[in-house]
Amino acid sequence: MQNMDNIFLITDIPGYTPQIGRLLSMMNYARYTTIEAVKDLSQEQLDFLLDPQSNSIGALLLHFAGVEYAYQVETFEGRELNAEELAEWGAALDLGDAGRAEIKGHDLQFYLNKLEEVRRRTLELFKTVDDEWLYRQKEFSRGRQANHYFMWFHVCEDEINHRGQIRLIRKRAN
Repeated sequence: MQNMDNIFLITDIPGYTPQIGRLLSMMNYARYTTIEAVKDLSQEQLDFLLDPQSNSIGALLLHFAGVEYAYQVETFEGRELNAEELAEWGAALDLGDAGRAEIKGHDLQFYLNKLEEVRRRTLELFKTVDDEWLYRQKEFSRGRQANHYFMWFHVCEDEINHRGQIRLIRKRAN
C-alpha cells in the first residue's frame, strides 16, 4: 500500500520527477478516499445493485483497476489491450451487462488486491519516465490530441467521479 503519511500534500515524491510526483500525489489521494469509502463493506454490499441498469461497488472498484491498467498499456507500451487482457479486464472496463454478470461474489480484499497490484505497476512504470514524457501528445479521442498528462489525469478523474457513485450505492446498500 502507498505511503499515506503526506496524503494531503501535492508535492514531490522521491524517485519521481517533480510533475510526476505531483500527479502521483493526486492519484494517491483519490485512492485513499476510495479505500475510505469502501472500508468494511461486505460481499453483499459490494454486489448490491440499485436497479437492473446500475453498477455494483465491486464492479466500480475493478473498473478503477482496469482503467489504470489500460492506460499503462496505452501510454507506456503504446498499444491497445490484447485478447488475453480484454478477457481479464473487458467487463470491468465496459461495466454494464457484462460487469453485472461477471463481477460479483468477491470480498473487499479481492478488489483491494487488484487495485494495489495495478498501482504497484503504475508506480514502477512512472519511475522510467520524466516530466517531458507527460507532455508527449498522441491521438486520443475522436481524432483529438491529448498528452500523457491528460490521460493520467483522466485515470484520476474517472476514479473520483465513480467514487461518488460508490458513496451513493453504499448508503442504499446498508
